[in-house]
Amino acid sequence: MSTALVLFSRDLRLRDHPALAAAARECEAILPAFVLDRELLRRAGAPPNRVAFLLESLRDLRSSLRGRGAQLIVREGDVVEEAMRLVHECALSAIYMSADYTPYARERHRRLQRACSRERVRLCTFEGVTVAPPASLTPAGGDHYRVFTRYWRAWSALPRRRPARVPSRLTPVRLPPAGSLPRPSSLTAGTPSPGRQAGGEGEGRAQLERWLRRGPERYAADRDELGRGESSRLSAYLHFGCLSAVAVLERLGAGGGAQAFARQLCWRDFHHQVLFARPDMAHADYRPRGDRWRRSEADTEAWREGRTGYPIVDAGMRQLRQEGFMHNRARLIVGSFLTKSLYLDWRLGAAHFASLLLDADVANNVGNWQWVAGTGNDTRPNRVLNPLRQARRHDPDGNYVRRYIPELAGVDGPAVHEPWSLGSARRGLAYPEPIVALESAAHAFHARRRR
Repeated sequence: MSTALVLFSRDLRLRDHPALAAAARECEAILPAFVLDRELLRRAGAPPNRVAFLLESLRDLRSSLRGRGAQLIVREGDVVEEAMRLVHECALSAIYMSADYTPYARERHRRLQRACSRERVRLCTFEGVTVAPPASLTPAGGDHYRVFTRYWRAWSALPRRRPARVPSRLTPVRLPPAGSLPRPSSLTAGTPSPGRQAGGEGEGRAQLERWLRRGPERYAADRDELGRGESSRLSAYLHFGCLSAVAVLERLGAGGGAQAFARQLCWRDFHHQVLFARPDMAHADYRPRGDRWRRSEADTEAWREGRTGYPIVDAGMRQLRQEGFMHNRARLIVGSFLTKSLYLDWRLGAAHFASLLLDADVANNVGNWQWVAGTGNDTRPNRVLNPLRQARRHDPDGNYVRRYIPELAGVDGPAVHEPWSLGSARRGLAYPEPIVALESAAHAFHARRRR
């Protein structure tokens, strides 16, 4: 009898799950399972937002599987050891799972391959995390694309797989104890952000439908406008695999909005293929520039807390703390401010984002931080985003700032971006003075670059 363990990881869904669909089609019975990897949680600092989102996603997945006749087994410990223990307990002949591409996931997969080889168990891996697998697109004479526009052209021309069908009924193997889901407090000491999104495939599909009803065309026109809220808010669901990037892409259809969002999914794949080729970029400069970053705990903490004195920067940082999310344009602004205006190490920013963001994918978090710092794949590494110009352009009425900075809620219109210019009206505002003058910061930045 052919029986398989379907090992879930960063693919917590039933719809368009190639590994699950193949196991249901090819095997007589399956055992769905997820292993809470304590070592991975420890390495990540057990971020409370992601722990809570993960547990909600597992709860939703367990309910969905139960509705199709199966049960999600949850274990804690080392993924390889627990997977092989389930193989032995239930006399399974194969393991089906999705491929993942972070350095940690690749090493885990190599260990699992060795264990399966020793036990003569088939290990079957399927795509399911990205639209294009990292190694599927390579330029002539290189192992990965270094420039996004070239990758975008190749990615757009690549034939795409069709989303896998959802099995209508699953035949389970003899079930071991399912295992209860732990409480968040047993995995993390922190408290989740009060305004964060809830996890799960059901929540992700509902968010996708809400966004599609608003119309992707509005996204194409307004996605950078901070005050209008046209962000899709799908990133966390894509990160945990509650939504499939391939299935989302298929739902988009055609048009300018579809093209604009497809480009964002392509950026996601672009960073995965860079990290796949250069695993060390998770902690080392992709393009070393000899930067000697400043050290200032006071400035770093002011940035983390949203107390820099620049409202557009502080609004982004406070949105992050309140929601476990930050608008993409705000991410660029706060990243440029940390690395180009304060000249502080991008790794400080990446670590802070990883501690709070629901969607803190290693490839995208590090790739975007290196891009904005000028050490990554930006073809204009000396690019500086002036926060005042960005505020005037992308939050012209100040709605985004007032939403997240209650101290400035009474300041009308664009004046909210420059509270230091309010004259006598400045008195009584419990808001800090700027921690750096932009002109001197820009001069210092370019002076350092010339060294």
